[in-house]
Amino acid sequence: MLRLTWVQPEDLLGHELRQARLDGREPSRIEERWRAAGGPDAPERAGASAHRVSRYLRLLAEDLLDELADLPSRLADDEPTELAAIRAACPDWPAPRPAPSPGPLALEASWLGRAIGCLLGKPVEKLPLDGIRALARAAGNWPLSGYFTARGVPGELLAAHPWNRRSAATSLAENIDGMPADDDLDYPLLNLLLLQRHGRNFTTEDVARLWLEELPPGRTFTAERLAYRNLLTGVEPPHTARHRNPFREWIGALIRADVHGWTNPGDPAGAAEQAYRDAVLTHTANGVYAAMFTAATLATAATGEHDVHACLRAGRTVVPPRSRLAEAIGHALRLAAAHEDFDDVVDELHVRYAPTHHWVHAIPNTALLVAALAHADGDFTGSVRRAVAGGLDTDSVGATAGSVAGLLAGSPSALPEHWRVPLKNRLATGVADFDGSGFDALAHLTHLEAIRP
Repeated sequence: MLRLTWVQPEDLLGHELRQARLDGREPSRIEERWRAAGGPDAPERAGASAHRVSRYLRLLAEDLLDELADLPSRLADDEPTELAAIRAACPDWPAPRPAPSPGPLALEASWLGRAIGCLLGKPVEKLPLDGIRALARAAGNWPLSGYFTARGVPGELLAAHPWNRRSAATSLAENIDGMPADDDLDYPLLNLLLLQRHGRNFTTEDVARLWLEELPPGRTFTAERLAYRNLLTGVEPPHTARHRNPFREWIGALIRADVHGWTNPGDPAGAAEQAYRDAVLTHTANGVYAAMFTAATLATAATGEHDVHACLRAGRTVVPPRSRLAEAIGHALRLAAAHEDFDDVVDELHVRYAPTHHWVHAIPNTALLVAALAHADGDFTGSVRRAVAGGLDTDSVGATAGSVAGLLAGSPSALPEHWRVPLKNRLATGVADFDGSGFDALAHLTHLEAIRP
């Protein structure tokens, strides 16, 4: 039986009930109607529940999704989605200080760093924190110092915490042969293609058209899949981000932000605005801010003149200060400064967010990203291993941490060989003509977009 993930109304409703509480709406009465009708909870780890529901429950879920969308939010004034309102809410909105584009070597290090962090996190995506720790310790790889391996891990432990089924064959240390395909690399490639076709003044509609032309719908997940579905049913941007899309504050827009930062060195606001036009196809509020924060952080790192702490401070200037994301970033920085052992930081983040947030939500994942970079002081290995060891969206947070830390490192040769050599300067993807590309070639193409007027 084909069970399409991330689109079933009966599965979306449970996620929307949780999202409503997070963004300041009160869904109790709607939830009571759903429970009284026998409606199930949302799948916690998978994208679809195991069993179909009745036609009545499916129709009820669709109606309730629309009712939830009409509920007023007490956070609306503090968490706008319109760009003008975001700018107005940020008292320290940064002025551009244009800088030379980072050279191809620095961009190659960032592309490589993104791939390395993603690859490190791929086999343990969706595993609980205790499972990740147990697998690494059993292999003598804790704190993480290399890619995950099944060598030396007891069979009963592997049975209790199985590797991600999509990734194990290509992302364990014993079978890595180049960088396997992953959406955390596909989206930067799409955005490179976006700039090649439309330049830095692209519109959200340009992003939508590019997706329809170049991105197979089966390669999308969560907010991106629902926005894609909305496009196909005639919903236009930016309503694509809102219509029956409970994942609009999840991590998807953040993982698309790198190219916007790489191509705006010294201009964090320009990078954030570019990321905004990309993000609002699929996301709102804190989901958008996470992308803007990442782009602004990378734009500052791209100058080669700032340490990771200055880069993170620049990222914070484009996040509305009374938003939940701003509070999460501040909390993460305080934790990183207060604890010597990063496991203690992770444990506190999980205590705070696990009861209320899905493991793919942008707020806890951005908090983990910030804590990892700050605690590691921008060191490459320290950043990616902390990001993945945090046990949330392991490959996505690892990828962005690797991108930032790689850019700060400035050259592929500054990244340890045991991380980069297995990638063989080769990336697999289904995006356009990029399959088999080398990271050096991608860096060259990115550099051309960064210096294009």
